[in-house]
Amino acid sequence: MSYNIADLVEHAIDLMPDRVALADDGREVTYAQLEERANKLANYLLKQGVQPGDKVGIYSRNTIEAVEAMVAIFKARAVMINVNFRYVENELQHIFDNSDMVALIHERRFSERVAGVRSNTPLLKTVIVVDDDDTSAAIPTAADSVEYEAVLEQSSGERNFGDRSPDDLYMLYTGGTTGLPKGVMWRQEDVWRVLGAGINFVTGEYVDDEWELAKVGAANPQMVRFPIPPMIHGGSQWATFHSLFGGGKAVMIPEFSGHGVWQHIDRHGINLIFITGDAMARPMLDALIEGNPETGKPYDLSTLYVLASSAALFSPALKDQFLELLPNRMLSDSIGSSETGFGGLSIVTKGATHTGGPRVKIDASTEVLGEDGHPVAAGSGVVGILARKGHIPIGYYKDEAKTAETFKEINGIRYSIPGDYARVEEDGTVTMLGRGSVSINSGGEKIYPEEVEGALKSHPEIFDALVVGVEDERWGQRVVAVVQCRSANRPSLEELRPMLTNEIAPYKQPRSLWFVDEIKRSPAGKPDYRWAKEQTKIRPADEHLGASGK
Repeated sequence: MSYNIADLVEHAIDLMPDRVALADDGREVTYAQLEERANKLANYLLKQGVQPGDKVGIYSRNTIEAVEAMVAIFKARAVMINVNFRYVENELQHIFDNSDMVALIHERRFSERVAGVRSNTPLLKTVIVVDDDDTSAAIPTAADSVEYEAVLEQSSGERNFGDRSPDDLYMLYTGGTTGLPKGVMWRQEDVWRVLGAGINFVTGEYVDDEWELAKVGAANPQMVRFPIPPMIHGGSQWATFHSLFGGGKAVMIPEFSGHGVWQHIDRHGINLIFITGDAMARPMLDALIEGNPETGKPYDLSTLYVLASSAALFSPALKDQFLELLPNRMLSDSIGSSETGFGGLSIVTKGATHTGGPRVKIDASTEVLGEDGHPVAAGSGVVGILARKGHIPIGYYKDEAKTAETFKEINGIRYSIPGDYARVEEDGTVTMLGRGSVSINSGGEKIYPEEVEGALKSHPEIFDALVVGVEDERWGQRVVAVVQCRSANRPSLEELRPMLTNEIAPYKQPRSLWFVDEIKRSPAGKPDYRWAKEQTKIRPADEHLGASGK
């Protein structure tokens, strides 16, 4: 069996060539067309000297061409490098150099940034430019760049790539909000097992036929998915691959807006949407309440079955509102990371509110380990660290020290331990508390930002919030919050105190507030805690209650 990403996509192509594979607001691409276009790009890359294992960057928002490029890179047995489209030149320089990138496919809008680092990236020989919806011919490109469509016109559309391997590399760059991005290296079979439905997410059973996902897809009506976070996010990549493996249709929309999500659902007949927590859920909820501004009526949404969130805080208060406004739909909240893949899932029920991160049923390969390296007992109240065994990454690219820190052998078992803390509840479910690297230590008590953020965002006037620790003479650190409000009405700490006291202990509550016009997050909605901490240094707090107390 060859559990290889390109092979799995090709199985769907062979069984369902006439189905629509990809769509945006102006185009549709069938599986047969995806095959031809991806083959042409793959053959061009090979002709330019790209070898199996070479690194090829994709610097793009969510577009049809970005997905075609991903498939082409895997067909050529090269390694895809996801490039964050918000990076400035210094960050681009790091990822181009660190990944040993030899080829790049980018939207024209990023040409100036690419040109700014080309002279310092000698390995980067091939640059392909994709026109975008904001394309202006006036945006200059380097003289040695080539146009995407011109590349396809001159290349062969034949599938003539030879055998591939489940050991072929899949790499995902991660960690840009807590340090320089790091390339997480996976064997393709391993990442498919934990993110691409190679293991049934519900039953835990292994898929033992590489054609199974395509066969099941061909025997059933087509599912239409909308992966909303940018394709630089592993969750969106795998929502798209999962769609392609099973003959589904994936809708690619480059820009996010609350109203836009619901309009696209009505327009494309979307069945499942994938988001990353509150950063997307909050504007979507506001738009859902307002209704369709084009018609003055509520959105139809009759085709929508599932709203799935992962990898970021999805506040209980927001979940309840969605369930009220979207009856008879399934809401799910799952955990995972670039270093672990899928780790657990919860089906959201109305009224089951709690503070903190997701509360999920973990899968059989995920454990919460105590300080002694053994699983934490259910209901003990002990905070442990989340660890995954079995199908896990090889390590970080060119970073042996960080690899040794994250991937550890404990009691004879190799685990991936990226640093997420969790508690095992009496019923065996697991509550995520947050990443240890951003936890706050106040007088010896560990405080996890997501728990406090979830409580803050229960207030109707608070649109978004990030919680960090600042130095405190008595307690070492005290809890403070950077807050974005819905309007000019800014709740004071005294106003917030009764609500917070119902949710979290007094020592966890913020002692100071900084109000900002907009919270800074990654394109995928992940928090930028470095930025939040910097806000506390720029000026005095807007609200302040003094030193933290117990």
